[in-house]
Amino acid sequence: MKAWLLAAAISMLPLSASYAVEKSTKEQAMSMVKQAVAMIRTEGKQKTFDAISDPANATFHKRDLYLYVYDFKGVALAHGNNPKMVGRSYINLKDIQGRPIIREMIKIAQAKGSGWLDYNWPNPVTKTVEPKDNYVERVDDFVIGCGAYR
Repeated sequence: MKAWLLAAAISMLPLSASYAVEKSTKEQAMSMVKQAVAMIRTEGKQKTFDAISDPANATFHKRDLYLYVYDFKGVALAHGNNPKMVGRSYINLKDIQGRPIIREMIKIAQAKGSGWLDYNWPNPVTKTVEPKDNYVERVDDFVIGCGAYR
């Protein structure tokens, strides 16, 4: 029985190692935001928001990467990880340390046009809270963001 458990545990090791290789990068997160911004300019907001909120859309859903869009009042206009969030205000949403992340994203977008915000958030792949590097960019009166887990 012990040999069977050891064999099972060893067989799982490559899965853990392969996830580490598959983790997305900050550059990939920024690139995904830039793709969404370009799509808004060519195909319009609503078509882009629908694509972002569609989990089957591989352009905006890769491994642990997904996009989110909030207006400057904190209302979710699109969300790649949880489309049920669309239409609701998350202006007071805080991370595990109590940091008001949506407010901070909006501040970055309004003050600088784009930038990075780091916080801790549940990873949809590992189901654990992990540090996340988030790139946000202002488009008109809303902010688009995407983050890569470290």
